[in-house]
Amino acid sequence: MFSSSPKSCDTFVVLPPFTNNNAVIFGKNSDRPQHEVQEVVLVKGGVRNEKLKCTYITIEESSSPVYSVILSKPAWMWGAEMGANEKNVVIGNEAVWTNNNEGEGDARQRRLLGMDLVRLGLERGNSAEAALDVITSLLQKYGQGGPCSEHDDSHFYHNSFLIADPKEAWVLETSGKLWAAEKIASGYRNISNGLTITTKIDKHSDNLMEKAKMMGLWSGQGEFNFTKCFSSGGDELRQQEGERLLKEGSASSSFGVKNMLDVLRHKDSRICRGCDDTFPTQGSQVSLLSNKSTSVHWFTGTPDPSVSFFKPFIFSAKAEISPYIVSPDEPPREHRLYKAHLDLMTKKDGDKIIEKLRQMETDRIAEIEEFINKPEQDSLHDLDNLLRDCVQTEVDLYEKC
Repeated sequence: MFSSSPKSCDTFVVLPPFTNNNAVIFGKNSDRPQHEVQEVVLVKGGVRNEKLKCTYITIEESSSPVYSVILSKPAWMWGAEMGANEKNVVIGNEAVWTNNNEGEGDARQRRLLGMDLVRLGLERGNSAEAALDVITSLLQKYGQGGPCSEHDDSHFYHNSFLIADPKEAWVLETSGKLWAAEKIASGYRNISNGLTITTKIDKHSDNLMEKAKMMGLWSGQGEFNFTKCFSSGGDELRQQEGERLLKEGSASSSFGVKNMLDVLRHKDSRICRGCDDTFPTQGSQVSLLSNKSTSVHWFTGTPDPSVSFFKPFIFSAKAEISPYIVSPDEPPREHRLYKAHLDLMTKKDGDKIIEKLRQMETDRIAEIEEFINKPEQDSLHDLDNLLRDCVQTEVDLYEKC
C-alpha cells in the first residue's frame, strides 16, 4: 500500500545536563526528492480568517491569535519540514512506514500532510507539549495523508515528530490517527524513518491499546510496545548512527551548536546527502533554545549542509528575512540563493568559497554566543536583519567569484 521504504531524514535533540549553559540544542536534515527547492519563510502571527487552506484540505483556523514562525519548507506546499516559533518551540518531522494502511490509516487519501501538522503545531503551540496537543487533536479530527512530492503521487507516508522547547522535548509517532508520545526531559534523542517508541508512552491516542487488540496487532498480554505493534520497517542503521554521534558529541557534557552542525554534516552515516544523491539533503536547521537568554535558529536554505552556510535568525520585534531565500510560485521554484549555491558546485574554486563560508559561519556563531551569554543583553533591535544580511553576504560571495 505504501510507497517504497524510507530514504532519509533525521532529527536530533540534546538536552541538559549534556549541553553548554543548560541550553537545548535541536537539529534536522530535511532529505527530499532531487531538485525540490526548499525555501525559508517568515510568517508573522496574529488573528487569521475563519478558514485555513493547507496543502490539500481546508480546516478551521485557530480561534486564538497564532504565533510568528520561521519555516524551512518545500516551496510547493503549505506545510514545513521544520521550523521554530516566537515562543521558543521547534519541530521537525520524519516519514514512517506502518502496518495501519486501510481506512483512516490510508495515507494515499488527501488529508493533512505531516508537514502541515509541523506548521500548525508551531503556529498554535506556545510550548512543546502544547504543540504536541495541537498536532494530535488535528490528527484525530482531520487525519493524515496525501502525496508528499509535487511530482510523484506514489510518495506518501505516516509521520513522526520531534518537538522541543527550552524545558523538554517530545517524540510523537503516528500510525494513521493512532499515536504515542514520549517525553524527553534530559539527555539526547534522535528519530529517523522508523518508529522508536516502545513501552515508555507518556501520552497516547484514545483507546490505543484496545484498538491495537481489535486490529490483531497486540494480544493484550505483557507490556504494550508501540513499535512492535505498528512498525513495518525503517532505517535502523541510520538511527543507530545518529544515536552514536549524539553520544560521542555529548560525552564531555558541553554539546553546542557546532556539535550539532558536525552531526548534520556527517557523510559516512548517510545523515548528510549530497546534491547528486537521488534523495539529497535539501535544507537543514539547528536551533539553540534557552529560557535564560535569547534562542537562536540557524538555517541553510540550500542543499547539502557540508557545503552550506548556516545563517542565524532571532525573533526580534521587527525581524526580517531575505527575499533571496523565498521561492517564486511557479516551477522550478528556484530562489536566488538556491541558484547561486548550485552554481558554486560547478566552480573550479568552489572549495575556497566553501572555506570562506565556513569561516563566516564560525565567526557568526562566536558573535551570537558572546551576545547571548552577556549578563545584560543589548537590544534585539540590532538583530532585525541578521538573517537577511547573512544571505546577502553569501549571495554576493557566490556571484562575484
